[in-house]
Amino acid sequence: MAKSSSKTAKSKSSVPPVSIGISDKDRAAIAKGLNALLADTFTLYLTTHNFHWNVTGPMFNTLHVMFMGQYTELWNAVDPIAERIRALGHAASGSFADYRKLSSLPDAPGAPAPKALDMVRILVEGHEAVARTARSLFPLADKANDEPTSDLLTQRLDIHEKTAWMLRSLLEA
Repeated sequence: MAKSSSKTAKSKSSVPPVSIGISDKDRAAIAKGLNALLADTFTLYLTTHNFHWNVTGPMFNTLHVMFMGQYTELWNAVDPIAERIRALGHAASGSFADYRKLSSLPDAPGAPAPKALDMVRILVEGHEAVARTARSLFPLADKANDEPTSDLLTQRLDIHEKTAWMLRSLLEA
């Protein structure tokens, strides 16, 4: 009797496999792509926060406030991306070393800080790069009928494309 009760205890404590209607292979591929999106998003967050702290010049107040809104939005975006990776049964990357390998964006500029309009240009490029990363995941999500990931990607694309447009507008003469 002791044997069967220990067997029962073992089966109760074991973790069942992820069974959400998406194959292991597709879940792994989507999670890998989402980790790249997470790395891009966090890198852009860090760059934007850096610029918020270090912007100077005649547009200081406008850009300081704008960058705060943007880095706050980016900060709030990393959690849903990471949670989607976890829901797919994979680990979310969370180290600078991982982000350096996974991100398509360069690291945030160091000192001295770029001039204000150069900051704007760098952020336009960053938002467009994140949009490209997000867009590249649609075929994987579509193939797997992964609507939650597709929805997340659609939301991120909307934000990054609008933000790039608004920043680009500051550069027009």
